[in-house]
Amino acid sequence: MSEEKVKVLLAEDDRNLGSLLKEYLDAKGYSTSLAANGKEAMDLFRRNKFDICLFDVMMPVKDGFTLAREVRELDAAIPVVFLTAKSMKEDAIEGFTVGADDYITKPFSMEELLLRLKAILRRTRSQNVANSTQHEFKVGAYDFDYNRQVLLHKGKPEKLTSKEADLLRLLCLNSNDILDRSFALNTIWKDDSYFNSRSMDVYIAKLRKYLKEDPSVEILNIHGKGFKLLVGN
Repeated sequence: MSEEKVKVLLAEDDRNLGSLLKEYLDAKGYSTSLAANGKEAMDLFRRNKFDICLFDVMMPVKDGFTLAREVRELDAAIPVVFLTAKSMKEDAIEGFTVGADDYITKPFSMEELLLRLKAILRRTRSQNVANSTQHEFKVGAYDFDYNRQVLLHKGKPEKLTSKEADLLRLLCLNSNDILDRSFALNTIWKDDSYFNSRSMDVYIAKLRKYLKEDPSVEILNIHGKGFKLLVGN
């Protein structure tokens, strides 16, 4: 994510749990707004810009499912995660029907919640940038023209294959941030199988070779997550 804090809308009627969650998320670098019920949460949502929603299902005044439906009417893309003490299959189905990105059953560990939020935010950001219409990029000392599949360095062109160009574009759109491995595989190869994953590693190695003339440009492996294109100033 960018250096600007991720803004979380938290709706939880258990004041102790709500305060604990807010304190934990804020300590981890998030900016959390806490609402005691669905109505308060909706009022906050109308007045502020949020990056992700964390809603308890069973709340007074307005329950989490109703709240999520209203939020979706205003912003169809914002990630929504439900917190619930219920583990009924029907509840999970309803949660996903109203557009949940994840569903966490109480009790849960704070670490598990944080990992899930990070995964959802990373996936959402990758999807947003993949929908970008940008096709020309400055990569350190290089110029990359996606439509022509050409990487230019000091007037010397390097013609890229379609998959090399697709992969470099995703890396550029996520410049200095993590490109999720599974997202890249499903976007370019349409499947995240083991063989496609190994194939992508080969293409990453080729891109590193093309970009080696500028030491300020580097493609890092982020273990268990994906890749990061670092571009120096």
